[in-house]
Amino acid sequence: MSVPADAVGQPKKAATAAWIGSALEYYDFFIYGSAAALIFPKVFFDESDPATATLLSLATFGVAYAARPVGALFMGHFGDRVGRKKIMVFTLVLMGLSTFLIGCLPTRHQVGTLAPVLLVLCRVLQGISAAGEQASANSMSLEHAPAHRRGFFTSFTLSGTQGGQLLATLVFLPVAALPEDQLLSWGWRVPFWLSVGVAVAGFVIRRKLAETPAFEQQAASAGVVKLPLAVLLREHWADVLRVIGGAVIASVSTIFTVWALAYATSDAVGMSRSSMLWVGALANLVALAAIPLWATLSDRIGRRPVFLIGAVGSAVMMFLYLWAVSTGTYPLVLLLGIVTFGVVYSAANGVWPSFYGEMFSTRVRLSGMAIGTQIGFAVAGFAVTFAAQIAGPDGTDWSSVALFTAALCVPPVIAALTARETHKVATEDLGSRAPGEAPRPETVTA
Repeated sequence: MSVPADAVGQPKKAATAAWIGSALEYYDFFIYGSAAALIFPKVFFDESDPATATLLSLATFGVAYAARPVGALFMGHFGDRVGRKKIMVFTLVLMGLSTFLIGCLPTRHQVGTLAPVLLVLCRVLQGISAAGEQASANSMSLEHAPAHRRGFFTSFTLSGTQGGQLLATLVFLPVAALPEDQLLSWGWRVPFWLSVGVAVAGFVIRRKLAETPAFEQQAASAGVVKLPLAVLLREHWADVLRVIGGAVIASVSTIFTVWALAYATSDAVGMSRSSMLWVGALANLVALAAIPLWATLSDRIGRRPVFLIGAVGSAVMMFLYLWAVSTGTYPLVLLLGIVTFGVVYSAANGVWPSFYGEMFSTRVRLSGMAIGTQIGFAVAGFAVTFAAQIAGPDGTDWSSVALFTAALCVPPVIAALTARETHKVATEDLGSRAPGEAPRPETVTA
């Protein structure tokens, strides 16, 4: 496929826009996770029952993941109909607005049970936004990338996600260090208010990015799909199931960043908020370097082996990490946290954007990635709530949580073992039943 003259240089621009936009988007998403573990049980729920308050707070974290599959249906449909760029801009604005509103919410002491209801509504908006964010950014960077470096360029979406998580952690460090009364009154709101700047910066960045040549060529030659979901379920249903199974690997991230944080700072272990936030910050810093390296390796040896390293390795390392947390030995927690999340999990995290995206053709790529990942991510989101229940009434049964996490790594392993290897397939042939096969005429419209 020939490259238009005006597309020269777009791979780097697309990767940069994906990185920055995802970092800004997931800054918003992950500050909620930190607040749900450290702040919201005392602000929005009944403090007289701390265990139940924590459980309910972690459940609100999972609510966004429940909303994401619904959002994916709409975002995927319109992303394959009107293009990747418009969805990328819309999702960022929606995330910034909903996050800012969380910072403005009244507390339980002010309005009673209305407070957690409003919190859940804002969290649902965050979930709808996130449903289209990664799929549109992944599709944009993959379709702009040179065929032999799709893994590397597409991985910038996920390294941007890690960057956003790192930024969220760094913002929460000084907030968590505030005196208790200031923290619970106004301090926790500041990171949410900063989302206004996040939305403005992301809007400016993404508005300047061109639509992908692959989408424009598809629209100009064969036309866009009338009903992407119908085509997806008829021709790619097995790959959608693989993406759902593969996306469950995100459970490692949610349990690491939310449940383990709540467990480590509980009375049972007694580690400080700031010290545990530094574990997450340094692990994400390492991940920023590890993700593109793993992705580059996948361009050489394939997506499947790298993804399997991440999935199997994460299942093993979570046992070691949660055991280290149970001992309360900070140097050990820091070391194993960096290795688990920064290095091993990054293998799967860095390769899945290209691995999943290459399963689908241009005409249904955004739908396939959005729907498949968001259903899998919904499982990952509520994994935190299940982990809190599995840990027992006192929240100390870390070994059962580790076993639960390892079990959630099994579907990703099965998905990778049954998937096709696509790292050497030409971009225009991705998702085809045969190389170069044209779409059925009844599925497209000019």
